[in-house]
Amino acid sequence: MIGLPPNFVRRVPEGDNVERSVCGQCGHIHYTNPKIVVGSVVSSGSRILMCRRAIEPRKGFWTLPAGYLEERETPEHGARREAREEAECDIVLDGLLAVYSIPRLSQVQLMYRARLSGESFAAGPESLEVRLFDWDDIPWAEIAFPSVHWALHHWREIRHLQAFAPFSNPPGQTGDFPPR
Repeated sequence: MIGLPPNFVRRVPEGDNVERSVCGQCGHIHYTNPKIVVGSVVSSGSRILMCRRAIEPRKGFWTLPAGYLEERETPEHGARREAREEAECDIVLDGLLAVYSIPRLSQVQLMYRARLSGESFAAGPESLEVRLFDWDDIPWAEIAFPSVHWALHHWREIRHLQAFAPFSNPPGQTGDFPPR
C-alpha cells in the first residue's frame, strides 16, 4: 500500500471476491490494475530498429521501442510516442502484432508491426544507442526481455503478410526471465 494513507486496510469489499485496499473511514476502494505497455517492431526494409537501454531494468541490453501507455492516450499514439522518445524517429503502424501477458509484472503488452517513416533515428534519453539490424545480426544473447524475443519472431513469421491475426504468449511462456 505504498502511497496510501494509513487508514487504508486490506480486505474483500462487499460484493467483491478479491482482497483490495479499502479506506477504513469512508469505504473507498483503491483498485490496482495491470500496467499497459505499448511498443513496436519497427522495420526499414528487411532490417529491425532496436534500442540499447540506458535505464534499468536491463540497462545495456537491446530492446524494441516500447514503454508504458499514458493516461488518456490511445495505444497507437503511445507506440508512436515511445518510438519518438527512445529512437527519435517517426513510425507508421501497420497493425497489432501481438498482445502479451506478463502476470508476474502485472503487465499487458500491445506490440505493433511498424515501419520507419523516413530515414532518421537517434538515441533518445532512455537509449544508449539505436541501430538497424539485419535478422542474422540481432544480438540475441543481449535481448532485454522475453517478450522482445517473442515479438521479433512473431514479426518474422508475418513480415510479408498484408493481414494477420495478433499473436499472444508462446505456449507455456509467462515472461519470466530467463525464458523457461
